Amino acid sequence: MFSLQQFSLQQKVTATRWVTLIGYFGLMALLLNWFTWIAPPTQIPRAFLLIALVVPLLFPLRGLLHARTYTHEWVSFLSLFYFAIGIDVAFNQPQQRVLGLLMVGLSLMLFAGSVYFAFYEKRRLKWLNSAETDTATVNQNS
Repeated sequence: MFSLQQFSLQQKVTATRWVTLIGYFGLMALLLNWFTWIAPPTQIPRAFLLIALVVPLLFPLRGLLHARTYTHEWVSFLSLFYFAIGIDVAFNQPQQRVLGLLMVGLSLMLFAGSVYFAFYEKRRLKWLNSAETDTATVNQNS
């Protein structure tokens, strides 16, 4: 039995999960393209920047793909690192301002999506557990 409340919670969970994944994969694609083809660094090796910026994004990959709440909670903190880098690039490097602002936007998508996914998923699981408890109580009393 599904109620309207559970259905709307499921829609919110699905929507916020998609926002998280778009922000995550968009940020990864942006970083890979930025430092490989669009504007490769000239003073430091490309590999160093790719290792420093892309490898940390690989750690939450499995948890995000499996929709684990704990992973979504801590990846929101990771996204703030990329937000700070994007702000720095947008204000201090005028020739790469668009890339910096794109990084800010994608990191905000990742942050907001992951925070709201964790919030709505916990509410949905709590609602499901209470519905199962009510059903079990009714069955025992019959």
